[in-house]
Amino acid sequence: MVDKRVRALVLTGYGINCEQEMAHGYRLAGARVTIAHLSDVLEGDVNLDDFHILNFPGGFSFGDHLAAGRALADKLKVTRGFWSKLKKFVKDKKYIWGVCNGFQVMAKLGILPMIEGKLGQAELTLVPNDSGVFEDRWVTLKVNPSSPCVYTRHMSEIVLPCRHGEGKVVIREDLRDRLVDSAFVTLQYADEAGKPTEDYPLNPNGSTAGIAGVCDSSGRIFGLMPHPEAHLFFTNHPNWTSKKVDLFRRGIRTLPVEGEGMTMFHNVVKQASADFGLAVPAEAEARSLVLTK
Repeated sequence: MVDKRVRALVLTGYGINCEQEMAHGYRLAGARVTIAHLSDVLEGDVNLDDFHILNFPGGFSFGDHLAAGRALADKLKVTRGFWSKLKKFVKDKKYIWGVCNGFQVMAKLGILPMIEGKLGQAELTLVPNDSGVFEDRWVTLKVNPSSPCVYTRHMSEIVLPCRHGEGKVVIREDLRDRLVDSAFVTLQYADEAGKPTEDYPLNPNGSTAGIAGVCDSSGRIFGLMPHPEAHLFFTNHPNWTSKKVDLFRRGIRTLPVEGEGMTMFHNVVKQASADFGLAVPAEAEARSLVLTK
């Protein structure tokens, strides 16, 4: 029997360390997942053409030497076979998702936001946090309703953990105003009123205009610093017991199984399924609605 599910490729190796969580999110959303070492992909043992979604997970590729994501981006760019395959992947209107270190890699590769439409031309980068230290905290993110981003559809706000030392978005000077006020900005760190902020610690890195995630004009290529794969379950949130008490006080006697990060996985798997004439398994749809007492 032919497997008609969306196929997601999750990269690992060279310091990437969030591949298992990323892959699990796809499994819960009903996709078929392959975790592959970058060497196998670069040498052609794993064919990029066989997949619908390419994922650059979080971690510390090459130990963040030179700068976070730079060494891996340079390696990918000079590997001619991979770079040509990547360009074809984009041309074929497939999906690319990068989280944390993966976002850093994508930015340095110049595959997002592509404001000027030039694949491979870096328009922004990520530099050390203003605090000067590694930030590990949960943050509230405002979703831009004007963004074409497939991953954030039907969302207005999301709470996710961030874990990074170099998460401050810096934009090429001549493009700053165009990016800040555009639909390319998908996520921004938000304050208690839901407004974008540059104030620490609500904005953990001092990122320009509170930018936490960006996409390309198609909404298929997306990168963000916080980790959706670390909030797959309701109980992943450090305050889930307090949330449980609050729900019970309001007369709600059931708890959601899924965490807020799962919405992004469902969104991309469903849209990729529609784009390529594939089907999301029925059990994935049911799982997204399961409640527990």
